[in-house]
Amino acid sequence: MKPFYFLLTVIAFFICGQNQQENVLIQNPKTFEERLSNAAISIIDKNVVYTPDYVSIKYPNGDVPAKTGVCTDVVIRAYRKLGIDLQKEVHEDIKANFNKYPNLKKWGLKTTDTNIDHRRVPNLEVFFERKGKKLAVTQNSNDYKTGEIVTWMIGGKLPHIGIITNKKSSDGKRPMIVHNVGGGQVLEDCLFSYDIVGHFRYYKQV
Repeated sequence: MKPFYFLLTVIAFFICGQNQQENVLIQNPKTFEERLSNAAISIIDKNVVYTPDYVSIKYPNGDVPAKTGVCTDVVIRAYRKLGIDLQKEVHEDIKANFNKYPNLKKWGLKTTDTNIDHRRVPNLEVFFERKGKKLAVTQNSNDYKTGEIVTWMIGGKLPHIGIITNKKSSDGKRPMIVHNVGGGQVLEDCLFSYDIVGHFRYYKQV
């Protein structure tokens, strides 16, 4: 392919990709939940490599390398786009209410760890219930609204988390989720693909 036509192809691909993203974004979002949905969609990146390694990061506003991450990093990165640093928020709540986070003792921990506490699904579940609102877990897709958080247990042993968006599945019956279960930060029709164990709404005025 000649360089000129190759360049046109690249430009066309980029524009197409941008348009596809714009088509699912809420124009002029009016609520926090709509803004969170947009934030989640804006960080879609299939090239993010699922990397569950323990990583030392700065505090506050610390993040693992941009092209790496796990499911919790999707949630952390989306909220951070709205000015909410879950690393700081979770750390401060755990520090003040250590006994409210039962898994910390289960894991044999005796103190907080700003590198990892906010990157653990069980900790986020406790935090969202304490500081946000715990919602019903049902098998009715209409109960899951834009900008809410859902958690699953995959195979009975792997905690997982994602953000519910305004985008609907191809049949229009289910909201699609931005998550990372190993294929990058992606938008997928996966609400009922795993066993739902948690459903939350969290908003903080900034």
